[in-house]
Amino acid sequence: MTPTHFSLNAAFLLGLTGLTFHRVHLLSALLCLEGMMLSLFIALALWALQFESTSLSAAPMLVLAFSACEASAGLALLVATARTHGSDHMQNLNLLKC
Repeated sequence: MTPTHFSLNAAFLLGLTGLTFHRVHLLSALLCLEGMMLSLFIALALWALQFESTSLSAAPMLVLAFSACEASAGLALLVATARTHGSDHMQNLNLLKC
């Protein structure tokens, strides 16, 4: 395993462990998701450069566009929950309460 592959795998796994174990605030969960998406973007971009194929060059841009849409939807959700519940603590966000 090359150091580049190790770094990308470590970045993705750190984001995943941060998402699973440190779920106190909604903002921290969104940041972990964004870190995972950025590591996937870099991995796909390096993969397209390694094979020198023009057909693979659209995949990183699609992942980046999806990541931007996910970030904007997450921030809108964060603002909406902060306004309605008063904080962004994950334990206050129960879907069964109206």
